[in-house]
Amino acid sequence: MTDKRYEEAMDRLKENNVRITPQRQIILKYMIETDEHPSVETIFHILEKTFPNLSMATVYNNLRLFKKLNLIIEMPSSDGGYRYDFFDHPHLHAACDQCNKIFDIDDPDFDKINEHFTELAKKTGFDPKVTNVEIHGVCAECQAKAE
Repeated sequence: MTDKRYEEAMDRLKENNVRITPQRQIILKYMIETDEHPSVETIFHILEKTFPNLSMATVYNNLRLFKKLNLIIEMPSSDGGYRYDFFDHPHLHAACDQCNKIFDIDDPDFDKINEHFTELAKKTGFDPKVTNVEIHGVCAECQAKAE
């Protein structure tokens, strides 16, 4: 599954005349493979171990490019920064306001919800590209700690 997602993402880069660099490849591959919703700093610190010539600016610039091409989405984090998620299909996000973890929630009905939001936006003259729905609250782990 990851290989197909990676190839489709590479195709999108090529269609947009983006040069395929080793840095882009490793960042994109990491974003596809991780279930986390990492920050720029997290991505940098994980990847610099195997790619020592990687810089924080390179990670940031590539994430900005991937966001522009709708390969990833950027979500504000309750810690004041941003978190990133590979975006190969619309889905919900649940964000814990205590530990800052973000979880994907897949819903078979989300396509209908996404279509509804898209149509609402179009009625206002807006041209929607990506729908990101976040639910904020407290995750099961934080709830258990509080008990």
